[in-house]
Amino acid sequence: MTQRIIDLSYPIHEGMPTFPVPWQPVVEITQLGRHGIEDRESRRIVMGTHTGTHMDAPLHFIPRGGPIDKVPLELLIGPARMVDFSNAKSKQEFGVKDFQRVLGRDRPKRLVMRFDWSRHWGTIKYYQKQPYISEEAAEWLIKQGVRLLAMDTAQADSPDNGRNAPKDSPVHKIMLGQGCYFLEYLTNLHEVQHMNFEMIVLPLKLLDADGAPARCIAIEP
Repeated sequence: MTQRIIDLSYPIHEGMPTFPVPWQPVVEITQLGRHGIEDRESRRIVMGTHTGTHMDAPLHFIPRGGPIDKVPLELLIGPARMVDFSNAKSKQEFGVKDFQRVLGRDRPKRLVMRFDWSRHWGTIKYYQKQPYISEEAAEWLIKQGVRLLAMDTAQADSPDNGRNAPKDSPVHKIMLGQGCYFLEYLTNLHEVQHMNFEMIVLPLKLLDADGAPARCIAIEP
């Protein structure tokens, strides 16, 4: 049977968008080895652990939480269920009833939220106006068995709930605090034709790290 393989990852390059905060470094790629001089190509790369398509480990927000190198391997490969929220408006909140409506009786371990927000990639709107999920939805998803929550936005939290806000990243804290992992900055979800597909996520194995860039692909018949 012929399979379709869709790359859900952004390429990493200099000048690419990064989260607009002082502690997130911009990507630097410096060529070191060159053909005709050192007779080989090599490069030095500088980037943050949350650059481009990446996975958040519990350690990102939870003191002594699990690091990215300890993510269960069986979580990284297997069936995923996508929910279509592509009609989302700026800063729209999605709650328990929204998930109940689209999931029905399905209770996936790997849940992918399609907002088609990647169409705003490269603009400040991507970060400041993104849709998000409620704290109640976060608790509900954990109770339903979600252990990997993926999205084509920068995060599942409201863009208003960042550092120094009255509530700092409550959805991160709820879900990461209960052993869930986040897969953020997906792209090309509009190319996935089935709500159920096989997903492979391979974050870099960075020892004791809070997260890591990841290559992510969808496989469907």
